[in-house]
Amino acid sequence: MNLIIDIGNTCVKLVCFNEGKVVEEQRTDKDDVAALQSFCSRYPFSRGICSSVSDISEEYSAALSSLPFSMMEFKSGVTRVPIINKYSTPLTLGSDRLAAVVGANWLQPGRDVLVIDIGTCVTFDFINSSGEYLGGNISPGPTMRLKALNHFTARLPLVERRGDTPDFGTDTTTAIRSGVMNGIKYEIEGYIHSFLAKYPQLFVYLTGGVHLNLQFSENLSIFADDFIVPKGLNRILEYNNEHK
Repeated sequence: MNLIIDIGNTCVKLVCFNEGKVVEEQRTDKDDVAALQSFCSRYPFSRGICSSVSDISEEYSAALSSLPFSMMEFKSGVTRVPIINKYSTPLTLGSDRLAAVVGANWLQPGRDVLVIDIGTCVTFDFINSSGEYLGGNISPGPTMRLKALNHFTARLPLVERRGDTPDFGTDTTTAIRSGVMNGIKYEIEGYIHSFLAKYPQLFVYLTGGVHLNLQFSENLSIFADDFIVPKGLNRILEYNNEHK
């Protein structure tokens, strides 16, 4: 069994894999050592991999080092990956973004795939049918946009992203929420339409903690997968174990 640890900006995802399949996922607060130890005690892990896009405490780092099986630290531009990475600054590429396209390529080999991750940020990452990661874009996520409207104005309130999102806001709260959430929706739909024009057989993965009601008239292969990053990390772990 493999332990996959995906440390994001807001939480930690602990995922147990067995023979390439997800057995269990647990989301914990960052630096929650007790949750890590409890999760590890439930399964006979033989190896693991950790990816982080944010800093972790010395205590959590020590807990990772003390686990009774080997843990790999995944670093973009350093750790070997089973795809061709054409990002011009691979050391600055977010490990979650790289893991996502590895996962997409593993699940859809020989396909042009766009991975859209909607979380703290909205990221768009593309890997072509030849297994070449060509790059991607980063945009502010919904919470970041809502906080920015409150912070950089004198009178706009801080609005929760969950709630009514009519076509036209009927008060300041719905105007802000609809502007942000519908804006992200139209942004994503625009990216997909643009990529479809260049790659007619495009396959799209949606992942992340925010789910939107996207509408497309084309016969488009689009699939939601909340485990695309952990699946990519698991593939990277297995790949490095195979090529020691």
